[in-house]
Amino acid sequence: MDKYILIKPDISFKDDIQAFRKEMLDAGSSMDGTGPLRRMTTAEEWLNFIHLCQDKETVPENWVTSDQFIYVRQGDKKIVGMIDFRHYFNEFLEKYGGNIGYSIRPSERKKGYGKRMLSECLKVCKEYGLDKVLITCTKENEASRRTILSNGGVYEKTVYCEPDDVYLERYWIHL
Repeated sequence: MDKYILIKPDISFKDDIQAFRKEMLDAGSSMDGTGPLRRMTTAEEWLNFIHLCQDKETVPENWVTSDQFIYVRQGDKKIVGMIDFRHYFNEFLEKYGGNIGYSIRPSERKKGYGKRMLSECLKVCKEYGLDKVLITCTKENEASRRTILSNGGVYEKTVYCEPDDVYLERYWIHL
C-alpha cells in the first residue's frame, strides 16, 4: 500500500510542481491552497514566494505568514495535493479564505487524499498553537464540503464573496 507524506516543497519537486500547475490550469481548477502558483511561471519563483511567507519580516504585503505543504505519494514522489496553512487572518481571510486552503490534482481526485491531507495539516495547526481553524468552500464544491465535514467541520454560515462572485460556506474545526 502506498504511503503519503505532508512536507514542505523544495527544488527537488520542481518538475512535478510545474506538472501539477499545468494539470490544474488545464482542468480549469481553482488552485486553492497553492498560493500564487497560478500566476507564477516557474517553480523557483513560487518556491521563493512561499519561502517569503514563512517569516513575519519577509511576508509580502497583503499576505499573512503561512506554511505551504505538498502531499506526496512516497512510491513515485508524485504530488497528489497542495495545502496552505495560514497562521492568522487578514481582513479577506477572516471573511472568506480561512486558515486553510487545499487542492487535489485532478487526476488524483476521488481517492480520499483530501481527507487525509487535511487531517495531517490539522495536526500542524494544533502544534502551531491554534485551538480552531476556519475553512471555507464554495456552495457547489461537494467534495470539499465532505472533506471538511469528515475532519470535524461545523457549519457556521454562508457568505457572499463579492471579489470572486461566489457563495462560500464557512466551517470551523476545533482541534
